[in-house]
Amino acid sequence: MTPSTEERRAAAVPRGLSSAHPMLIARAEGARVWDTDGREYLDFAAGIGVLNVGHRHPRVVAAVREQLDTLTHMACQVAMYDGYLTLASRLAALVGGSVPRKTLLVSTGAEATENAAKIARAHTNRPGIITCAGSFHGRTLLALTMTASNPGYRQNFGPFAPDVYHVPYPYEYRGWTTSRALAELDELFATRVTPDRVAAIIVEPQLGEGGFVPAPPAYLRALRDLTRRHGIVLILDEIQSGFGRTGRMFGYEHSDIEPDLVCLAKGLGGGLPLAAIVGTADIMDAPPAPGLGGTYAGNPLACAAALAVLDIFDEDHLVERSARIGASLRAGLEKLQARVPHIGDVRGLGSMLAMELVTSRESREPDATLAQTVIDHARDRGLLLLKCGPHKNVVRLLPPLVASDADVNCALHILNEVL
Repeated sequence: MTPSTEERRAAAVPRGLSSAHPMLIARAEGARVWDTDGREYLDFAAGIGVLNVGHRHPRVVAAVREQLDTLTHMACQVAMYDGYLTLASRLAALVGGSVPRKTLLVSTGAEATENAAKIARAHTNRPGIITCAGSFHGRTLLALTMTASNPGYRQNFGPFAPDVYHVPYPYEYRGWTTSRALAELDELFATRVTPDRVAAIIVEPQLGEGGFVPAPPAYLRALRDLTRRHGIVLILDEIQSGFGRTGRMFGYEHSDIEPDLVCLAKGLGGGLPLAAIVGTADIMDAPPAPGLGGTYAGNPLACAAALAVLDIFDEDHLVERSARIGASLRAGLEKLQARVPHIGDVRGLGSMLAMELVTSRESREPDATLAQTVIDHARDRGLLLLKCGPHKNVVRLLPPLVASDADVNCALHILNEVL
């Protein structure tokens, strides 16, 4: 007897690796995927925000195929190649700002956040890193120490890295206003670590795993003022919110600030593993050689894919498309909220939107069971979604930015049926 997918998985894959949907995907195109049974799904998970240009975009596929004929791996520490330098320059220009910037390419988001912390420590000669409750910055040791969105990620994997401090994130639906969150940061400085011992504050402009909560512009502007006052490096983790996801190229642009370092990944590689840290030249140059690097960092195939992704954004105006998709989705979700009392909050920026599900609007008690039921029933009707939030009661929507108006309407129709 042929073993089932579940049996094959149990025999070959450790139990600590979870999957949101019990299926095997056979192929994908644009905003859709097909499983091994031939069923078609509208993919509003997008590889957890990776596939902003959609699955197998023709220009990404063509760029990678062309690169295959010339160079597949070199290791930038052995010798440089044009794709690395071209992409580094384009990303530095894309982040821009009032001062020159430089780019370090790596392979994963966790590498980006860990290297950003290393660079900040080298620049300031200070040990402390401050991050927020609800944040997700990766699964390697320092990144996992900075992560505070789900105790399941941390479980018994300690001891964790020292000199990492967590403060509340402004989550207004749950009572954490900007002023209250900033007061807790002041309390941290007064009781646990002084500002002159802090190398960096790292923050997501919109929480990802923590519940799709956007940071109020006043909060990010206050962090920018505070970090400049105390010589602290401000790191913006744009790994999920970057590359048009929020209706701007980067989420911090909604607050009109200039971060010192920006961590990028997910949408950058168009499906290939690639990440980056882009920062001011003086900070990026703080660690001397050979302090930075990685065997696969800036792989030629991934660089070719990323350069194609940037071209697609320019030529197809995907940032503007994200804003339009987001406006349509938000309008549909708010109509649902008006008549479904279990939708406590609809929130997010651009095409990074979510519904927080509760037992009732009056109690605001998280309803994780309902969130999972919505996800399961949406899948049965052909729509793939993910949940998030500390209570697992937030249903998030991450449509590819190439999704059509018909795709958006289809997703809203399915959600309407399910809810």
